[in-house]
Amino acid sequence: MTEVAVTAPLPGTALERLGRTYRVRVRPPGPPLAGAELAAFVGTADACICLLADRVTAEVFRACRRLRIVANYAVGVNNLDLAAAAEAKVVVTNTPDVLTEATADLAWALILAVSRRLLEGDRLVREGRFDGWQPELLLGSGLQGKTLGVVGLGRIGTAVARRGVAFGMRVIAHTRKRPSAHPGFECELVEDLEAFLPRVDVLTLHCPLTSETRGLMDARRLALLPRGAILVNTSRGEVVDEGALVAALEAGRLDGAGLDVFEREPAVHPGLVGRCDVVLLPHLGSATRDTRAAMADLAVDNVLAVLEGRPPLTPVVPVLAR
Repeated sequence: MTEVAVTAPLPGTALERLGRTYRVRVRPPGPPLAGAELAAFVGTADACICLLADRVTAEVFRACRRLRIVANYAVGVNNLDLAAAAEAKVVVTNTPDVLTEATADLAWALILAVSRRLLEGDRLVREGRFDGWQPELLLGSGLQGKTLGVVGLGRIGTAVARRGVAFGMRVIAHTRKRPSAHPGFECELVEDLEAFLPRVDVLTLHCPLTSETRGLMDARRLALLPRGAILVNTSRGEVVDEGALVAALEAGRLDGAGLDVFEREPAVHPGLVGRCDVVLLPHLGSATRDTRAAMADLAVDNVLAVLEGRPPLTPVVPVLAR
């Protein structure tokens, strides 16, 4: 019987729908799988639905000869060896579009939490240290009239930029791939990153993880940001050099940072953990019930399409199924 291996339970009813036609084997919650361990779990399955933290290496594609599709339960695919997938003629899909608005909302939650010092205020009240309104209590940074700098003007970056306009901010964007259509709001494109960074009051990162973006925000580029700037990262943790970020915060060059992803996730740089000017979230960008269920639906729809001999809905490696 055709079998689908799923590396973790998924929200919603998508797996039940898949199970009406195929045998579905779901791994209980646990640490991410990689290499030989993942290959052993997938075994002779015809399809695999995996998480972003699972490392689908060339070893998996070599060992799992029946595999026809890997449906990644995420937008990013930096956890997969795409060249090995193509060589093995395995379709790879992802889950774009359905998590755009949720992730953009989360980026703005971080911007507001850092700029208005919300977590510090919450802690002050809970610890019984709030003695009443004071003119200089926890003064933060206003956003109106400031410049929002967006790195990566894809779906999520565009949604974040659109919200910036609503907040009365000037919006500039740095993107290697120019948008095919006008975003529908005033947004200046700046091709030179080093000319872009000194103009930014709030920097929000929405680029994929590639060899070019790994360590993109290193010590040299962080130093180009104006004193008092805020950095927010909801893309991939490895885009930011966390050691350099800690040094910039300790030197008082930045007002704060909001991170939903980490350089060595799930580990967090110890220099970030104790700082009151940093907001740390456990990769919650798409974490709404509706969004996570929609991601599961899309992953399952891709699996059903390939196993039934139809083209995948959101192919990353659009190899025709064997």
